[in-house]
Amino acid sequence: MATSNFQTRKNLFTLLHIVAWIIVLILPLYFFNTEWARNTSFINRYYVSAIIYGLVFYINYFFLVPRLFLESKKIYYFLSITALIVCLFYVESYVTRVIFSEAPIEHQFRELIRKFNEENNLQSPPFGQMHLINFVITNILISGFSIGLRISEKFVQQEKQQKELEKVKLTTELALLKNQVSPHFFFNTLNNIYSLIELKSADAQKAVLQLSKLMRYLLYESEQGEVKLSQELEFMNNYVDLMKLRLNSKFDLQVSFPGDSKDIIIPPLLFVPFVENAFKHGISYQDKSFIHISLEIEQDSLIFKCINSIAQNGDNKENNFSGIGLENIRKRLSLLFPERHELNINTKESVFEVFLKIKNTPKSI
Repeated sequence: MATSNFQTRKNLFTLLHIVAWIIVLILPLYFFNTEWARNTSFINRYYVSAIIYGLVFYINYFFLVPRLFLESKKIYYFLSITALIVCLFYVESYVTRVIFSEAPIEHQFRELIRKFNEENNLQSPPFGQMHLINFVITNILISGFSIGLRISEKFVQQEKQQKELEKVKLTTELALLKNQVSPHFFFNTLNNIYSLIELKSADAQKAVLQLSKLMRYLLYESEQGEVKLSQELEFMNNYVDLMKLRLNSKFDLQVSFPGDSKDIIIPPLLFVPFVENAFKHGISYQDKSFIHISLEIEQDSLIFKCINSIAQNGDNKENNFSGIGLENIRKRLSLLFPERHELNINTKESVFEVFLKIKNTPKSI
């Protein structure tokens, strides 16, 4: 996708240059009257000037700006662009004076201007000086335009690289998250299934099926980068069902997920760290404990809540948050939903609360 976008921008850049040159080359045919249009010497000198200005732009754009200006070699850059303009001025002057000399109508035009200035006591610099001033000013503007264009492209490229780095970072964090979810969870689940095989074979078969679904989701479906909310909810339901194997009948477990997820698209494993943390720190076999998990859909927003008791042997400090860590979760949410999410995590006495709201969630077509 990134390569395709880069190629599209490159093709657009080339097309814009072609269109600009077509306009420049046919301009005299539209804006010069019939007498001037028949003056091939004037037309030729116009094209010579256009080529000179084009050389200034492209030499500055492709060589001087990236190799000197953007490399903090400003002195060398200004010396080089000055030398380039001076050299091209002499080239243009030689070509326009020697090869394409003035036509009689142009000489008459100059004489009329001179007589008009004398009759009205107007002071104006000689045409040679005016040509030099116009040449320098035009090339300064062209050089400034090429600098601005090159700098803007550099910023776009840096932004693209930054987004690619962020994407790589998100992929890495997702891989770390799956690695955190998998080892101890699968170990505990397999032990529970083993104990069920002799006691409740039907429950053991169901647990194996749920475990296989979790593994399929972790290994394949979550690799896509985006999943449907219904898939994420199915994963969490299977996760919770397997974790129930560790619980006794006195444990207060409440799970509330929407029946219709409206095909909302989200990044995978978005809520799992909070659910995993709740089961890791919220289960006590001696004291009264609970876990309450809910997800609501309000218009185009998702509201996730996870409240659990803190077991006496647990640690209620936020910096000991399980999974990929609370700080990594905050960073991941900031990258995925900049200015579109609200995360509040609080510890009150022996209760740990998580509130997450995600706004403007996209929907699949």
